Amino acid sequence: MVRGIALALLAVALSGVAGYAPAQDYPTKPIRFIVPVPPGGANDTLTRIVGTKLSAQMHQPVIVDNRPGGNTTIGTAVVAKAAPDGYTLLSAPSAHTVNATLYNSLPYDALKDFTPVAGIAAAPLLAAVHPSLPVKSVKELVALARAKPGELNYASPGNGTSGHLAGELFKSVAGVQIVHIADKGAGPATTDLVGGHVLVMFPTVQAAMSYVTAGKLRALAVTSAKRSALAPDLPTTAQAGLPGVEVGSWFAVLGPAGLPGDVVAKLHAELAKGLKAPDVAEKLRTLGYDDFYMPPGELTAFLKSDLAKWAKIVRQAGIRADP
Repeated sequence: MVRGIALALLAVALSGVAGYAPAQDYPTKPIRFIVPVPPGGANDTLTRIVGTKLSAQMHQPVIVDNRPGGNTTIGTAVVAKAAPDGYTLLSAPSAHTVNATLYNSLPYDALKDFTPVAGIAAAPLLAAVHPSLPVKSVKELVALARAKPGELNYASPGNGTSGHLAGELFKSVAGVQIVHIADKGAGPATTDLVGGHVLVMFPTVQAAMSYVTAGKLRALAVTSAKRSALAPDLPTTAQAGLPGVEVGSWFAVLGPAGLPGDVVAKLHAELAKGLKAPDVAEKLRTLGYDDFYMPPGELTAFLKSDLAKWAKIVRQAGIRADP
């Protein structure tokens, strides 16, 4: 009798601890996904698709909370400081590891302050050129760049963006010199490429394929490990003769450090189930997302290797984040 009363009192006490919830009961309230970019972008769109399915499966609202600013660092810091109870999660973009190499100081550690939950999806980039450039393959682009060192240029949405890093990785692997032109966003950079003001760019497949179809841009390859569903006829950079240029935008779910293992397991299982659902899988494929599913252990290893990969490129290229 005394033991039963003691256990009951313990349960009551635990229920008063902020965020406490046994995994078998989780979730008992809405789950908040912090999206560290403005509404309407690839990260936001993807999170809303996955969040809607997760809400239906777990019978709790999933709230998308956009916290843009600081090249994704503001929203990311919110999750780093959140209670590790599974109710505040980060929809992390590939900038998560890149930022750790660009900034001298961040309000969090990109690896130690987070618990990897699952890889979600990826968006490949294109190696694209203006049609006036006399190249129709990656090999021809490399040959032209070697013949005219420093005479070609490539546009990016800005310093430290995936398009910038893709260009620097391309230069490093190919051993060429192409001048970087940092623009103020993907839209202006694409406009400059279409207008012939710059000659090379590494835009996302989703953003560039309409221009390719219209003949305003020429696509040479995709920078992913596998061919893109939106451009199945395009080779990967490896298939085009330049292995090692593998880069794109990826998205993953992270929680704060210390997220209980049983909560991670439940979240991961529900995310894996949702991504395999035919309606979600087809919607993501139609929008041009590639498979990037990873369980927690595999995602942990990936984040470490991705950070190391970009630290090397950033150091070689002398890239710094804009003030």
